[in-house]
Amino acid sequence: MANTETSLKEAMSVIEGATGVALVDYTSGMALGTLGGGKEFNLEVAAAGNTDVVRAKLRTMEHLGLKEEIEDILITLSGQYHLIRLLKSRGGNGLFLYLVLDAGRANLAMARHQLRRIEAELEV
Repeated sequence: MANTETSLKEAMSVIEGATGVALVDYTSGMALGTLGGGKEFNLEVAAAGNTDVVRAKLRTMEHLGLKEEIEDILITLSGQYHLIRLLKSRGGNGLFLYLVLDAGRANLAMARHQLRRIEAELEV
């Protein structure tokens, strides 16, 4: 099992095209850990904003009566992919991993696979 810091470092080092990663509590909007980002991209602000995305999707699924679980949410921009992966691991209720990828360098299928593996090993 890996802790938050180890998991974030692994995401940045093994996922091709990763430019930022955060572990976020969507009940409060707080980032519990961030790595990457920078002056041009504030991960704290992005984490808080994507909390609204997760809450809206969960609310919509409830209104529709969908009983399935969200694996991940993908937002595609012209130069970036934003991947939100809700944690299902023990102690991960109310948390998600947020990954920002450079679309020109990333392999989206591989990034999803690697983020799923990192999520499974994360102990919160």
